[in-house]
Amino acid sequence: MDILKNVLIKFPLWSVRKATRILFISFLGAIFIGIIAFMLYMNSLPSLSLWHTTLLENEFTTKSEVKDFDTYLSLETQLFDTLDKEIYGKVTDKEKNRINRYTRNSVSDPKRWNKSWNKSFEFPVKNPKMGVLLLHGMSDSPYSLHAQAEYLHKQGVWVVGLRMPGHGTIPSGLIEVKWQDMAAVVKIGMKRLDQKVGDKPIHIMGYSTGAPLALNYTLLALEDETFTRPESLIFYSPAIGVSPAAPFAIWQSRIGHLLGLPKLEWNSLTPEYDPFKYGSFAVNAGDQVYRLCNEVQKQFDAYEQSTISKKTFPPVLSFSSIVDSTVTVPSLVNNLYKRLPKGNHTLVLFDINHKFSANHMVKQGTNKALKILRNTSTGENYTFELITDLNSSDNSLVKITDGKNTEKLSMQWPRGLYSLSHLAMPISQNDPTYGDENAPKSPGIQLGYLAIYGETGVLQTSASSLLRQRWNPFHEYTKERVLEFLGL
Repeated sequence: MDILKNVLIKFPLWSVRKATRILFISFLGAIFIGIIAFMLYMNSLPSLSLWHTTLLENEFTTKSEVKDFDTYLSLETQLFDTLDKEIYGKVTDKEKNRINRYTRNSVSDPKRWNKSWNKSFEFPVKNPKMGVLLLHGMSDSPYSLHAQAEYLHKQGVWVVGLRMPGHGTIPSGLIEVKWQDMAAVVKIGMKRLDQKVGDKPIHIMGYSTGAPLALNYTLLALEDETFTRPESLIFYSPAIGVSPAAPFAIWQSRIGHLLGLPKLEWNSLTPEYDPFKYGSFAVNAGDQVYRLCNEVQKQFDAYEQSTISKKTFPPVLSFSSIVDSTVTVPSLVNNLYKRLPKGNHTLVLFDINHKFSANHMVKQGTNKALKILRNTSTGENYTFELITDLNSSDNSLVKITDGKNTEKLSMQWPRGLYSLSHLAMPISQNDPTYGDENAPKSPGIQLGYLAIYGETGVLQTSASSLLRQRWNPFHEYTKERVLEFLGL
C-alpha cells in the first residue's frame, strides 16, 4: 500500500488517466494505419482472373468413385471439356492476348502442341521390358517428364505419365487440392502398370513433389503387400524439404478465406504464359508439399522402428542442382539419403559454374552453404557424386565420388550459365518449349532463352522469371545414367 501511495503521490490520478488516454489513442492510430497499409497492399496485388476464381467440376479427389486408370482418364476428359467451356469460352476481350495460355490460338495455347501434354498419357509397347510411372511436380504437368517418357519408350518400356489432381488446367485447382488426392492417383497408376507388365519390374520416376509422392507409395508398399513394391526410384530436383516458414503460410490463406479476401489465398499472381506450368501459385499448394514431406518423414520413422523383417528398400538415384530456390537441398541429404538403409543409392549434385563464380558475384552466404554441401559425408549407405569444374585446369567437368575418386567428364558449362535450377533438371536442351536456341522450332511460345534487355516495368512478367534456367545442358549425361541404372 505504501508503494501505491508513493506512486500516486508522484503521478497524480489525472496524469494516469491522461497517459492511458494517450496509449489508447495511439493504439487506435496504429490499428488505423495498419488497416490503411493492408488496404494499400491488397490494392497493389494483381487482379484475380477467371482461372484464379473458378473451381472446375469433374476434378479427381479421394471421394471420387474412381478406382482404375481408364475411369480416371474418362473423368479427366470431362474435366478438360469443362475447362474449355468455363475458361477458354469465357475469357474477356480485355484479357485475351497473344501470350495468354487461356486465349484460344495464342502462342501459349497448349492445343498448339501435337499431344495434350497437360493430360495423363500412356505409351504402351509389345512385350515390355519393364514399366515406369512418371510423377510431375507441384504446379507442373506431365510435360515436364515427356522427354524421359519418349526415350524410355524407345527402349521397350511401358510408360504411364500421370496428371496430378489440380494440375494441367487452371491455377485455382491448387486452392483445394490435397496431397492425399495425388497419392491416391499414384496408386491408380501403379495398379495400371502392374496389370500391363505382369511380373516385369516397375520403377517410379518423380520430379520435385513427384519424389515424396513416390516415397510415400514405396513406404506403404513395404508395409502392405497389396501394393506393388517399386524396383527402383529415380528423382529430379526432389522436394524432400521446403522452407521452415511453410507451416505458417497457410494462415494467410485461411485469413483470406475467412475475411472474403481471395487474393490472400495466393503466394503469387502472375500472367499465365507457360502452356504447361502455372505462373500463379496458391498458398495451399506449398502447404500440401510441406504436409506430404512431413508424412514421408513419419513413414521413415515407422520404417526404422519396425521390428518386423523389412523388405529391401529399392535403390534410389537422384539428380539435383546444388542451388535450388524451390526446395532445400540439405534436406535431400539429411531427410532422405541419410535415412535410407544401406543399398545401391546414389545422389548426384551439379555444382555451380566456378569459372563464373570467380567473378565474385555469388553471395558470400551462398558460397558458405555450398561448401558444406560439397563436403557432405556419406557413410556407407549411399554414394555421393559431385559434378563440378572446381579446380579444373581446362574447364572440363569432373565427377568426384564420395570426396575421393575423380573422373574427368567430356562436358563443360555453356557460356553465360552460372548454375542449373530446380526447373532445369529434367529438361533437355532440345526441348522445343524450354530448350536452348538450337532446339527444334516450338509450335508456340519458346521460353528457354528469353534473356532480353531493356527498361524495367515494361514487360508483362518479371525479369527474374525470364532469366531462370529452364533446360539442362547435361541432359544427355543424366539420360545415360538413368538407362544404366535401369539396366537398359
